[in-house]
Amino acid sequence: MSSPRFVDIGSGMGGLLIKLSERRPDGLFLGVEIAPLPWLISYLRGLFKRSRVKFKLGNFYQLNLAEFDVVFCYLSPAAMPSVWHKAKTEMRPGSLFLSYEFIVPDVTPDIVMKINFGGVYLYGWRV
Repeated sequence: MSSPRFVDIGSGMGGLLIKLSERRPDGLFLGVEIAPLPWLISYLRGLFKRSRVKFKLGNFYQLNLAEFDVVFCYLSPAAMPSVWHKAKTEMRPGSLFLSYEFIVPDVTPDIVMKINFGGVYLYGWRV
């Protein structure tokens, strides 16, 4: 199995990526956050935990999603149509687009998984 390349767009304070990188030390993990304070917190958490995750301050719309096997987002429902357009335009065939809690309007997900805590769902689309 090849090393996974995972990006969290709108990565907040970085908890998901830090946990995933601990479970998959062979992976490449990038978090992109546009808000300075959550980015700073994630960056400092990564340093404190000696994580290999890279946290980038910036707009994920400037990122090329073709570089990743998995794109994860937890964004506003209003952003989902434009994020989906970017994902399906840039992501490679066979890659996976995941959204926590919010669906892409008018696009049936390939994966629907109820998360044990909070009663919300993780949705996934194969590109």
